[in-house]
Amino acid sequence: MKRLDVTAAHGPAGGSPSDDSPKEECGILGISTPHGDGVAQLAFFGLFALQHRGQEAAGLAVSDGQRVRIHKQPGLVSNVFTREALAPLVGYHAIGHTRYSTTGGSNDRNIQPFVVETMHGPLALAHNGNIVNTSSLRDELLSRGFGLTATSDSEVMTLMLAAAGGQTWEDRIERTLPAWKGAFSLVLVTGDRVLAVRDPWGFRPLSVGRLPSGGHAVASETCALETLGCVEVSEVAPGEIVTLQGAELRRRQALTPAAKQARCTFEFVYFSRPDSEWDGRNVHAVRERLGVKLADESGVEADVVIPVPDSSIPAAIGYSRASGVPFNDGLIKNRYIGRTFIEPSQEIRERGVALKYNALAQNLAGRRVIMLDDSLVRGTTAGPLVKLVRDAGATEVHVRITCPPIVHACHFGVDMGHDGDLMSARLDVDEIREHIGADSLAFLSLEGMMQAIGYEDPATSGYCNACFTGDYPIAVADAQAKLAFEGVLA
Repeated sequence: MKRLDVTAAHGPAGGSPSDDSPKEECGILGISTPHGDGVAQLAFFGLFALQHRGQEAAGLAVSDGQRVRIHKQPGLVSNVFTREALAPLVGYHAIGHTRYSTTGGSNDRNIQPFVVETMHGPLALAHNGNIVNTSSLRDELLSRGFGLTATSDSEVMTLMLAAAGGQTWEDRIERTLPAWKGAFSLVLVTGDRVLAVRDPWGFRPLSVGRLPSGGHAVASETCALETLGCVEVSEVAPGEIVTLQGAELRRRQALTPAAKQARCTFEFVYFSRPDSEWDGRNVHAVRERLGVKLADESGVEADVVIPVPDSSIPAAIGYSRASGVPFNDGLIKNRYIGRTFIEPSQEIRERGVALKYNALAQNLAGRRVIMLDDSLVRGTTAGPLVKLVRDAGATEVHVRITCPPIVHACHFGVDMGHDGDLMSARLDVDEIREHIGADSLAFLSLEGMMQAIGYEDPATSGYCNACFTGDYPIAVADAQAKLAFEGVLA
């Protein structure tokens, strides 16, 4: 029987000061090599490139053809994977995960990959997304006598695959796929291969490429594949299973892609790294066009355009170019305070965004400022940022947002909170402007955002805009709250 080794380390969970950005669930990565030289090290650098997608925890599962070894714990990739932690992770095939929680809390038991021993050998799974029918699937597993140790939809998917019938793992995945409703880009490792799977709606990105060594890699974003030197990069199609087995790459269309595709618009607005490509489009170029559209729709006389770093920088460049208002830095971000394991004092906590941003008074004093941000979710950051810019001497502060107002919760892997948490669901634009203390406030229209992405008609674009419109691509009546299953496994 093939063996399973589990070595999970544990540590304190971190927090981040005053951050109003929407949160992505995770980044996933898979690598299969013909020679097994340094696959864990390769995976480490691939995960490092995906760190922006999740900073709560990280994990790696590596197979040597017979058994799977795993290391996972809370923290950043660079802290989780020391030289000593990577040393035992020897093998030919690996999957990795960087986590931000959307189903299930930030507990050690929910850290991925999930690994189980099955009658067919070991199976490890890492998941980006969120399925909306977890509750009924979970109840079915419990009624069949399965024990659940976590509160994550990803564990449910792992156990369903472990119990599935079929001659091969590809067969078992194909049989199980129709039961899952929602967003899932998956990587799996078995004894002798890595598998990649994408839901038929195409919610979350997933791309595959060939490594210089002759093996293959798959990742949430193309930037990770470029870090590894991959060539011949292509998307995993919605509903497709891709098998990576050393030098071999096999593709299998297990489910017909949904008639109405539902790529997440927020990948372009905020989540993806600007050097990634998705749907044949460069993220940086799309963000520049978001800024151009904002200038067209809601231009205002001003002296300087500044971004809220980092995701709004391309949009501010585009806004400046279209409007003729000079671009400059007005806020400097401390990029190393994103997640800290040190509890701040009350005095430090009250400084809020000042922990994360400093204002450049020499670029702001006496000037009318246009401040671009990617989104406004709960509204906890915009007001303090406006005050920071005013305190630096700005005479006017005009806030521009590169997407429409967010008025509905996401049920497909983005943690925005519930409808009642969303500022735009409670207040109109002028009320929000007054609340944050801006001289003016404007959001990009839905049509303008989709035109920047490259589609004239939002209804036929193949993108999910449910957080802006409430028009969900699949029914979400059964969708559970993030901590819905925490009551039992407390």
